[in-house]
Amino acid sequence: MFFDERARDAVVRMILAKDQSGRDAALEEMLPFQEQDFEDLFDAMDGKPVIMRLIDPPMHEFLPPYHELLEDVVKLRITAPDSDELKEKEVLLEAVSGMWEVNPMMGLRGCRAGIMYPGLTEMQTRAYVQAACRCAKRGVDVHPEVMIPLVGHVNELKLEREKLETVAKQVMEEEGVEVPILFGTMIEVPRAALTSAEIAQHAQFYSFGTNDLTQMTYGYSRDDAEGKFLLQYVDRGILPVNPFQSLDQVGVGRLVEMCVEEGRAVNPDLEIGICGEHGGDPDSIDFCYRSGLDYVSCSPYRVPVARLAAAQSVIQHG
Repeated sequence: MFFDERARDAVVRMILAKDQSGRDAALEEMLPFQEQDFEDLFDAMDGKPVIMRLIDPPMHEFLPPYHELLEDVVKLRITAPDSDELKEKEVLLEAVSGMWEVNPMMGLRGCRAGIMYPGLTEMQTRAYVQAACRCAKRGVDVHPEVMIPLVGHVNELKLEREKLETVAKQVMEEEGVEVPILFGTMIEVPRAALTSAEIAQHAQFYSFGTNDLTQMTYGYSRDDAEGKFLLQYVDRGILPVNPFQSLDQVGVGRLVEMCVEEGRAVNPDLEIGICGEHGGDPDSIDFCYRSGLDYVSCSPYRVPVARLAAAQSVIQHG
């Protein structure tokens, strides 16, 4: 939704804003587009849950690439040194330079962005709950759930959930209708899995983000590893399979099992699933069933395989 061309300029202005009023104005411009998209989702999913994962990518992904901007600025300094375009490009270049990270996938993204950019996840939640309320008033059976990504410490979850619950309640009062809403988190950071007993006290559901959990557990950068050594590791028998294609049940899987056991000991009603390509892999699905997960989520083209694998696991293990 943030890459949507209708709102792209507003996203850039939100990131570049020098003060909160400028950021709020940009966020306010994005809200109606997101609200309408959410209404369409609730209409299509009438009677079924709709889980909204809050914004997850690093912020720099919404801005032009650094080297492309640098090239433009150098050319404009020669060909049009007094142009407005040069001034705009220089502002962008300064912003992109300031946001540069050595490892952006472990940097300012997920719940960290929600904490550090005031108003960002509040806008998403307002649009989402507003859409749920308006659909409910039209007779649509809505089941909204908000998923807070990349939590590594319970205080991150507490902080985000408290402020977003406040927004949700405020919207329901404004709309004059109440809808049931759940707040949960993605388990992507190993520390979150290891401190599940704390996190489960503040989450109504978990979803394992197994791509990130695998990256951080192995210490692999997926984009680099698959191109440079990971496939050779599999060919040479160093690894039995590519852990990004089939879940590592011994290492990553142990974190999953610990997290499920300790989370449910605190919160027996905790709904738990996974999302990512592992959710379409038969061996991974079988492991998820044996580990007590409630569901898997995968890309659309893998749904038939996932359904078949889930059915086979139920038959095999009872």
